[in-house]
Amino acid sequence: MEPHTDFMFCCGAITEVLKFGPRQLHPEHKRVFLLIPGNPGLVGFYKTFMQELHTQLGHAYPVWAVSHAGHCAAPDCMDMVEDARAAAEDDVFGLNGQIEHKLAFIREHIPKGSSLVLVGHSIGCYIILEMMRRNPELKVLKAVMLFPTIERMAESPQGRRMTPLLCQMRYLAYLPVFLLSLLPDILKAALIKLVFSSITSLDHCILQPTVQLLRGDSAANSMYLGGQEMRMVLERDNTTIEKNLDKLIFYYGATDHWCPVKYFNDIRRDFPHGDFRLCEKGFRHAFVLDVGREVANMVAEWIYSSLRT
Repeated sequence: MEPHTDFMFCCGAITEVLKFGPRQLHPEHKRVFLLIPGNPGLVGFYKTFMQELHTQLGHAYPVWAVSHAGHCAAPDCMDMVEDARAAAEDDVFGLNGQIEHKLAFIREHIPKGSSLVLVGHSIGCYIILEMMRRNPELKVLKAVMLFPTIERMAESPQGRRMTPLLCQMRYLAYLPVFLLSLLPDILKAALIKLVFSSITSLDHCILQPTVQLLRGDSAANSMYLGGQEMRMVLERDNTTIEKNLDKLIFYYGATDHWCPVKYFNDIRRDFPHGDFRLCEKGFRHAFVLDVGREVANMVAEWIYSSLRT
């Protein structure tokens, strides 16, 4: 079944929503799955994952994903922002702006009586914890945290490599992105396939959103958000985790350079009664590249019993 794709302004910024199941939610939808992406936050990267999750749940629940503000290719009839001055003042493309953007989306598009199953990936997990902290009344049934970057990002092996690029040399990085944006989409797709040629089971659903990313604005917004992540994702929010421990499932990668195994060991030590899992299958941080279907099967298995309560 093909999903619906809707574009809208949320917090004044262009937003893409990918929807498996109903296009509009009503009060009878008591359980809603909402995916909060990593960075880049284009929802097309998660299409295979969402499709499999929707199937494994017997098509019984809406499975939606909301892009990060400005992380999508705006249709020709829409600009990136409604009001450039307001977007700049609210810093809608920054980390705090993205958190408020998700809370606003839920207020505007999810029925008040619905319980949410939140699925976060990477920085999406940090955003989910912040959403739960800022709005304790949020009706969260479960929150699944996949490869969670919720602490010490700049200190991680990948963070040490990326911080200079994202924080000190971000504007230099815009030049190659700008040059790539000038290429025809067919050439962009060929380059992407070349870059990912070592991944034998590459999910070809990721090609279109990657092409969209290389059109320019989305990549710039992604790098801007990445720079803020390095500066702002520091200490783990133990208070929010403690308050919501029974709702949280964490899944760490065994070879993840953004959240190394040490972080898994530390959080498991600090919360011995929490649900913390370490990948035993060699999945990469960017799981959507090749194992979206497999991860969706695991997530469905983990939360199935919670949906019956």
